Amino acid sequence: MTESTPAEATTESAPAATIKDSAGKTTALVTGANKGIGFEVAAALAARGMTVLLGSRDRARGEQAAARLRAAGGDVRPIVLDVTDPATIAAAAAAIEAAPGRLDVLVNNAGVAGPVGDPPSATGPATVREVLETNVIGVLMVTNALLPLLRRSPAARIVNVSSGVGSLAHHTDPAHYMSGLPASATYPVSKTALNQLTVQYAKELRKDGILVNAAAPGACATDFTKDLPFTITRSAADGAAIIVELATLAPGGPTGGFFDDEGIVRW
Repeated sequence: MTESTPAEATTESAPAATIKDSAGKTTALVTGANKGIGFEVAAALAARGMTVLLGSRDRARGEQAAARLRAAGGDVRPIVLDVTDPATIAAAAAAIEAAPGRLDVLVNNAGVAGPVGDPPSATGPATVREVLETNVIGVLMVTNALLPLLRRSPAARIVNVSSGVGSLAHHTDPAHYMSGLPASATYPVSKTALNQLTVQYAKELRKDGILVNAAAPGACATDFTKDLPFTITRSAADGAAIIVELATLAPGGPTGGFFDDEGIVRW
């Protein structure tokens, strides 16, 4: 990521550095982290010395993923969390409240793709609602439930995992390959909405010193992209890098921005 920031972001930028409390330990929660990019984000944050709460809808898969990262030396703990289920969100918040009593980093990674190849004219409202429920409303519910804990951190960070397909500029630029992608009313729409939600949280939380940014990890070779009609060679670890950078910004870093490996992504 470059050091420049978008107009909506703060004008100052700082190199990435893992934020730490007086005891030298921070706690991060990554949703949808039992596999793919979320797993790699959890691994990277743990490697930086954070205690990582590995969120997963499925308890067994979450425990297995956390065990793999603990075997590699990370302080990683599974936590059951379905971002569409208020009960599991409340339970996760209560568990963090009990110990450690605050949250320093929230990575809203969980997401669904929805159907591939259906144009807007062939997409029913129930399908759109299902995708928005996870990719936008789920982010809202998780973030709001955890905000009291994030506000206890001296330097909290929120990263919403978006996508380049959420960029209106990409889709409307004849020179950009995304302008030639099939039209869709689901995943791209949800990521555009998530970007706006990111900006609004950044506006609200700037006064609290909480940096909120959206990350575009790029198309990576994961289960999420296995049904696409072309081959992807970018790894999940490659995609995780920008998310980790935004999750570990030093004070004075950008907020309200949309970034990928190259820097600012056009809205």
